[in-house]
Amino acid sequence: MDKEHWAHVPWSTQPSLKLKTDEVGVDFDRFIEGIRDDRSDTEMAQEFKVSVGVISNLREHFFRFGLDSVMGQD
Repeated sequence: MDKEHWAHVPWSTQPSLKLKTDEVGVDFDRFIEGIRDDRSDTEMAQEFKVSVGVISNLREHFFRFGLDSVMGQD
């Protein structure tokens, strides 16, 4: 398969945002509410007792990949 076709395969190995939030101990639903409410990374980091970098990375994942990645289809 050439590179052009490879770019259009219907799956990703990127973990879901839910999995990522679970791994760092951040409540997924409250994290999404924080994004919805336009809360800052600092505010959310304080709420979840994690670093600003963790929240920043989760936020970047949300805006880049959405809630979930397609893991494959037949």
